[in-house]
This record gives sequence, C-alpha cells and structure tokens, in this order.
Amino acid sequence: MLRDFLPLVSWPAVGFANAPAEIWLEVGFGGGEHALALAASNPQVGIIAAEVFENGICSLLSRLAPVVPANLRLFTDDARPLLRGMADGALAKLFLMFPDPWPKARHAKRRFVHPDLVVEAARVLRAGGEWRVASDDPTYQAWADGVFAGQSSFIVSRYDERPAGWPGTRYEAKAKAAGRAAVYWSLIRG
Repeated sequence: MLRDFLPLVSWPAVGFANAPAEIWLEVGFGGGEHALALAASNPQVGIIAAEVFENGICSLLSRLAPVVPANLRLFTDDARPLLRGMADGALAKLFLMFPDPWPKARHAKRRFVHPDLVVEAARVLRAGGEWRVASDDPTYQAWADGVFAGQSSFIVSRYDERPAGWPGTRYEAKAKAAGRAAVYWSLIRG
C-alpha cells in the first residue's frame, strides 16, 4: 500500500520541525496545488494536507520532489478520524475545495459537508477560525447551503466569485472551462 512508503505521514498529524504559529488542514487536496500554494505563502503555518486517493497523493509527491516544504505534512487517509483525534480548537483554518459531490442521494452520508461533521469542525476550529468550502456541483451547493443554514456555530458568508487571498485549484479551472459556476463559502467560528 502506498501509505506504507510515505515518510511525511504521521498519526496523529504532528512532526513539524519548528512549532508552527497555527495549524491549517486541507481535506481532499486533489493534485495538491492549493496545499502547496498555502505552504509557500504561509511559512509560519503548519499545513496538513489530507487525501485518500493515490493518484492525488502521487501528483502532490511528484511536485514536492526533491524539496519538501518544512511546513507541509501529508495525511493519506480519511480526514474524519483525523479531525476526531484533534484537540478542541487545534485548527485555525480548514479547507474543503471542490470535494467529490457524491451526487446520488444514497451517497449523501459520504459528503464531508454533513450536519454531524459541522459539529466536529466547530469543535476543532478555534474561536474566530475559518472553514473555507468551494464547489462547482449544483447538488453539492444546494446540500451545503442547507447544512450551513441548519447550524449555529459558524457565521456563514457565500460568494459567487473566489474571494481575494484564496488560491485557485485545478478543479476550479476545470469547472470554469466547462462553464460550471462555483460557489465559495467562508464559515467563521463564533
């Protein structure tokens, strides 16, 4: 299994050479371009990039060779147990950029944006922390709007254009090229 050969993987996700000022988590990093942009522009922050799909993991690893940013760690498994293992207020930011929409109704329980997970995200994000979510899938957009409307832990802002300071992703570029409109949410922990 690929994860047996990844020296950057640790459980729990620790092991930064220097104590970072904050910890940020990206769930489902895809090809890794967003995580790399975050690591490059925020050297004082510890970035944990989580992905379960080996193609995405390999894509990021190929971009890392031969130099791995000191502030980037990979987690190559489901991010939900990782969140459950984190201390209250451990994260300053959480990112979910263009997740798999799991479009079939019977698959909705697999969506990362889920009422149960919103509670867990609120627990691990510190007060004032931010959860950024983006999707180009209309089914996921409607689902996320409903889930976010039914919670009281976050102040939710919804945008039709990527806010300034948010690095782009290749999935966002693919969506725009295909004519799909993306929606961006910023959830601030109260």
